[in-house]
Amino acid sequence: MTLSLVKPKPTRKAPSALRLINTRNLPHADWLDIRKRGIGSSDAAAAVGLNPYQSSLELWLNKTGRDGNLPKIDPNDETSPTYWGHLLEPIVAAHYSRRTGHKVRRVNAVLQHPHPELSWMLANIDREVVGTDDVQILECKTAGVQGAKLWRDGVPEYVQLQVQHQLAVTGKHTADVAVLIGGQQLEIHRIERDAVLIGRLIELEKAFWRYVETDTPPPADGSDSAELALRCLYPHDSGRSIDFREDVSLSATFADLVQVRQSLETLEKQEARFKQALQQAMGAASLAHFESGTVSWKKAKDSQVLDHKRLLQDQPALLQQYATTKTGSRRFIVRTAD
Repeated sequence: MTLSLVKPKPTRKAPSALRLINTRNLPHADWLDIRKRGIGSSDAAAAVGLNPYQSSLELWLNKTGRDGNLPKIDPNDETSPTYWGHLLEPIVAAHYSRRTGHKVRRVNAVLQHPHPELSWMLANIDREVVGTDDVQILECKTAGVQGAKLWRDGVPEYVQLQVQHQLAVTGKHTADVAVLIGGQQLEIHRIERDAVLIGRLIELEKAFWRYVETDTPPPADGSDSAELALRCLYPHDSGRSIDFREDVSLSATFADLVQVRQSLETLEKQEARFKQALQQAMGAASLAHFESGTVSWKKAKDSQVLDHKRLLQDQPALLQQYATTKTGSRRFIVRTAD
């Protein structure tokens, strides 16, 4: 799914957002609970299936309180991009002001759409831009080595949707996105309010929110996030058997799965054959150059590996002393009738 971004036409001023709750001294856990009351701006892309990091199914688990078994982001984990994004946010905002001359201030509140039928639309704004009619919202971002790839062609789609959601909730017409790439390159991108896109976004978000209101999980999308969500949603099997032979749709899905797996097996064999042909041609060479790229075939450094089986044979008491229980997970095994 792709939502096209078009140049908006001037529109009349929309009503301002409601301040749902003050967040100045709000505990983090309470803030997370407030977010479950609706779709926030950072949820927008996931709600419509366009977030590369989170599926709509995983977001649904969060909104319905079923995310207890999902990995939690520790706000104090210094290895997390979220930690550094939060830590560097005021620095990004300060340098934005320094470069543009625009003054910014915090918005210590969860904002809510003023229309009663859209009260589930919430937003957290990083900064409000004041003293100018050119721009009203500042969204601060950071991108590391891997994340920087998503910014090569400008603002990633999922961030654009986040900002359009903010503009929809607040009634504002323009936002700047300031992103610190690699810790040393600050880029500023402007996003104008797009009434057509916002209308489509609201309809898609409304469809997701119906899944939440009716306690119905949205379809999985094939992502790792959806895989994780399904394992969280259905961690145990009941032992019973279910017959789908009369279900034409699911029978077709099963047939497609079998066909795709057979195709993948064929492609994997082809990949192995091509790889081995190049390895054989390279012989003892470490690097091979081709018109469209290179191949490296080098020996990895030697490393010590613990022989667990021998260790436990020699020291069986260690098993009782250090053994832990690993929770089993469900295995998905496909068998065909033939």
